[in-house]
Amino acid sequence: MIIGYTTGVFDLFHVGHIRILKNSKAMCDCLIVGVSTDEMVREYKNKSPVIPYDERLEIVSSIQYVDLAVPQNSLNKMDAWNYYKFNYMFVGDDWYETKKWKELEKEFKKLGVKIVYFPYTKSTTSTLINETLEKLRTR
Repeated sequence: MIIGYTTGVFDLFHVGHIRILKNSKAMCDCLIVGVSTDEMVREYKNKSPVIPYDERLEIVSSIQYVDLAVPQNSLNKMDAWNYYKFNYMFVGDDWYETKKWKELEKEFKKLGVKIVYFPYTKSTTSTLINETLEKLRTR
């Protein structure tokens, strides 16, 4: 069985989220999705998600391409691999060639894990949606 793994905040769910989940599922038998907890988002983004963790987890769990949605409490992808033993790690191509992901590629290659980069949806992002909502609130 081929196991795939991806993660995200999945706040203000949009078509880019659907695309990465759909494309990921097409490459594996079982897709596990780590949904960032509110605490983790506050820690590394210095802001709270608009949609609470429990609701984001329920949304992601309801997507037909997702076999298992789990909490993501840490940014350490090796910890996730130690627990889930996935064959593929899926991520947006906005991370391609970054120092962090080059290192992860080296580590995962030793374990036989392939990192697959999917096109980042630039036209619709949670950040853009959030900024638009903020502008509407301040009018």
